Amino acid sequence: MKSAKLSLICFLVTLYSFAGVSTTERQALLDFYNSTSGNNWNTNWDVNEPVSNWYGVVVKNDHVVELNLAFNNLNGVIPESIGNLKHLVQLNLFKNELSGNLPKSIGQLQNLEGLNISFNKLDGALPQEITTLKSLKEMQLFMNRISGTIPESIGDLQQLKVLELYSNDLEGELPASIGELSELNILLISSNNISGRLPHNLGQLTKLKVLSVFDNNLFGTIPSTIGGLSNLEELVLSNNAFYGNLPNELAALTNLKILMLGNNAFKGDLVSLQKKFPNIIEFNIDNNDNKGTIVTLDTED
Repeated sequence: MKSAKLSLICFLVTLYSFAGVSTTERQALLDFYNSTSGNNWNTNWDVNEPVSNWYGVVVKNDHVVELNLAFNNLNGVIPESIGNLKHLVQLNLFKNELSGNLPKSIGQLQNLEGLNISFNKLDGALPQEITTLKSLKEMQLFMNRISGTIPESIGDLQQLKVLELYSNDLEGELPASIGELSELNILLISSNNISGRLPHNLGQLTKLKVLSVFDNNLFGTIPSTIGGLSNLEELVLSNNAFYGNLPNELAALTNLKILMLGNNAFKGDLVSLQKKFPNIIEFNIDNNDNKGTIVTLDTED
């Protein structure tokens, strides 16, 4: 009798321990653990403990809202069942050994605000579903092997403030819809295989502070609409195939601190550019054609 009572107590304690998080969410975490060699993580989970005690997991109101496993030696693929963590607000898997595609089920994380899976070995194309994450504010997927194009529907992410896709294998043109990301502060797409011209509507990104597209296959002239980037502090266009004279409107970017134009085919009086920006601290125009028509960038009214 005593043994039966003891067994019942143990069962009830175990049941109570797991009651806070749904079976579906707990199973999604276990799938993730098994799919990423959880036993070999730097800090792994004791799955007999309540989910709220698992390393890197934050539970609020009985739901998993944060999964932060950066620098934790995760090795494997992200399972489709990650999409069952529907209350997730932050997903940080920075600096691990994750490989394979980003699963389409990522689109089910409609509460997600921060996504950082940078510095891994992800490959394949960005799933179209990622552009349905209407709450997303930061997308950081740099230093992977992601290929294909940037989805045209990227402009649907109206809350996005940070877009960092540099050091991947992305190709194709920059979608024009990027110019619709009105909250964007940081746009880093350097070191890919992006081609084509800069979209004219980039000038609509009035909150943008950093624009870096160096080391791609971009070409053409710089659109005059760039003068609309009134808060821009860093403009990095180096190592592309841009050509022609810089637009007069560039002089409107009086907050510029970094201007890197090297290894293109720009023309005009590039040397005098530095004087036009009172806050400039880094400036490079190496390896351009400084023999064409001199462009006078007048900052006076």
